[in-house]
Amino acid sequence: MDTKIKGLSRAILILSAIFLAANIFLPIWKIQLWAPQYPEGLALLIYANKLAGEVDIINGLNHYIGMQTLHAENFIEFSILRYILSFFVLFILVTALIGRKKLVYMLFTIFLLFSLLAMVDFYRWNYNYGHHLDSKAAIKVPGMSYQPPLIGYKKLLNFGAYSMPDIGGILFIASVLLVLVVILIEKNVFTKLFKRKTTTTVATVLLVFISFISCSLPGPRPVKLNTDNCDNCKMTLTNEQYATQIVTVKGRQYVFDDMACMVGYTKSHAKGDFLNYYIADFSHPSDFIDVDHAVLLQSDSLHSPMGGNVIGFENRDSAHYYQTKLNAKRVTWTELSR
Repeated sequence: MDTKIKGLSRAILILSAIFLAANIFLPIWKIQLWAPQYPEGLALLIYANKLAGEVDIINGLNHYIGMQTLHAENFIEFSILRYILSFFVLFILVTALIGRKKLVYMLFTIFLLFSLLAMVDFYRWNYNYGHHLDSKAAIKVPGMSYQPPLIGYKKLLNFGAYSMPDIGGILFIASVLLVLVVILIEKNVFTKLFKRKTTTTVATVLLVFISFISCSLPGPRPVKLNTDNCDNCKMTLTNEQYATQIVTVKGRQYVFDDMACMVGYTKSHAKGDFLNYYIADFSHPSDFIDVDHAVLLQSDSLHSPMGGNVIGFENRDSAHYYQTKLNAKRVTWTELSR
């Protein structure tokens, strides 16, 4: 017998619809390219109805190796995807309004099939784009194809190519998973597994979703000692406790061996593309902290690689201990970067 879904399930479906609706306006996928001649990187952003980013530059580069130029009008997907997304948004909202379990199951099945079909279509597009080359191209490498990765990293000549969901794609995945959460709620899976109230369990699941979305945004990377070079002074990083990083809106990470180098780089370069600044946690140097949330200490007792003599802490008790031990003074990123 078909029954009504719970009020909490309806609320989650509405949230799922909001996440999915964002895909009509936000970039869904991005392909980023890095090479020595393009240290800032080149980005191809895929929206529901257009391509954005450095499309003209990428087309110019691809012309030399015989790849097709990219134009939104050449892809039927860009003319229909917004309507498909709008249909699913409406479907989710109607499901929340009517509240029938059978409708939720139907929604999830169709939604999942569409998601899989979209990935197959994207793979097909990547394959054709990377394999069907102009025989008259200026640069030919026998046996070489240039298919971008479906997801992840791939080396293409002297370019490193990263393919990954953008903010819209992340919300799309979250939207699908939220519908799955509703099914699990209606089957009392959470209650059976955790033996606690459904509301508490689902709140935990939603927090996981928020963390998933946050972690998917551009952030710092682990540094490689004796391998990475400082992007300012070009010295090899040998002490991770003094390491700092700048992350750009495109996800590019600039690594520095000292706070002084990050400050110097910031002052000598345009900051328009800079997203966040990070410093290693002195107590746990494999972890990086946003400089605006870190406790920063400066002391002549420190001997950092380039004389900045600044260290950072996430834990305030640890910061207090080292402040006393080193007779250090508290500083802020705003003061240092003036």
